[in-house]
Amino acid sequence: MLQRLTLAVLGLVMSTSSAQPEDWPGWRGPRGDGTSLEVNLPTQWDAATGENIAWRIPVPGIGHSCPVISGDHLFLTTFLPDTTERQLLCLDRLTGTTRWRQTIFTAPVETKHTLNSHASGTPVTDGEMIYVTFLKVDGNTVPAPNVGSPRPVTPGEIVVAAYDFTGEQQWLVSIGEFISAHGFASSPVLFEDTLIVNGDHDGEGYLAALDTATGETIWKIERPHGIRSYCTPLIREIDGRTQMVISGSQSIISYDPHDGSEHWRVEGPAEQFVASMVFDGQYFFMACGFPTHHVMAIKPNGSGDVTDTHVVWHSQESKSYVPSPVLADGYLFVPDDRGTASCYDTKTGERVWRARLGQHFSPSLVSAGGLVYFLADDGTTKVVKPGSGPEADVIAENELGERCSASPAIAHGHLYIRTHEHLFAIGP
Repeated sequence: MLQRLTLAVLGLVMSTSSAQPEDWPGWRGPRGDGTSLEVNLPTQWDAATGENIAWRIPVPGIGHSCPVISGDHLFLTTFLPDTTERQLLCLDRLTGTTRWRQTIFTAPVETKHTLNSHASGTPVTDGEMIYVTFLKVDGNTVPAPNVGSPRPVTPGEIVVAAYDFTGEQQWLVSIGEFISAHGFASSPVLFEDTLIVNGDHDGEGYLAALDTATGETIWKIERPHGIRSYCTPLIREIDGRTQMVISGSQSIISYDPHDGSEHWRVEGPAEQFVASMVFDGQYFFMACGFPTHHVMAIKPNGSGDVTDTHVVWHSQESKSYVPSPVLADGYLFVPDDRGTASCYDTKTGERVWRARLGQHFSPSLVSAGGLVYFLADDGTTKVVKPGSGPEADVIAENELGERCSASPAIAHGHLYIRTHEHLFAIGP
């Protein structure tokens, strides 16, 4: 009996270990590409019946930023319309109860796109500190640059702040000006002991790297063309080069995150970008663009201008702009803002299938356990199994019954989805 019990406990421990529970420390997770190594995530849930809903809590204020998870801590940013406070919340991941709330600052609201919010930048954590970004304005307006019809817009500055896990602010700095008729939405990314922030805007754009301990600017470089974009850089070590690749401002550029020096660039193919890029170990993939739309595969081993030499394939079949794609099982999945989705063969660029999977997609895609999760704006999630067939293999469809603009997070056996009203923990 004791031997059987010991074997059962050992099997449970091994099973738990094989599930590879992960944190979700920032925008698009531990690898910055929407993928999770976890298995046995839920594929069925229902908010109305409570099926597979571990907990649901109301979220104060408004925001499109994503949940960030480190151990048993869950972080979320929000904007309180009544008081115009920008806040950082810390919740208990297991129960959803609030550990603490801190106001970063109080200021007038900035002008923005109707699909944006005043708390759209997702925080990032290194396990000891949590870093947040917001736009701070004083209420003054100027004529909006780079818009089709004249309108006033509120210029401001990007504010970056660091808090420890007890809620104590460690530093707060302004890193530069920012102006955009669409508002602010950039998420910071960590590299070694620096925090890197994208300052693309309709002015003199920049990338800035800050010391995580002090907030001091380590390096700051100019961006080309001066056009708003909202992409978070993707960092990969490839053949002895550390590459930080970001699309935006009429280009796709690989930088060295140590000092901001440039490795290579692709000019174009569009003016504005929102979606983050992904990498499969062979190619970088870009899927976004406005006013034209593009999906591209790019070889990472170039130097200088590689526009004519390193684009492996280029498709204009998908009309994706805001939501970011994801890779799974040798395929690139591209969500279209208008509710359709495309599956591409990563090697050839052939579109394997195109399907309508929702009414509109703002959230970015995530994948885990060999499945891809498509969360639509109406709170419906369709779970798709990758395959070589000519049609999308939708294995499940789940309803939350609430509007959703934030991308999902995956951590410790659960999906975390922020709607316009609540935060859901989905799983056992």
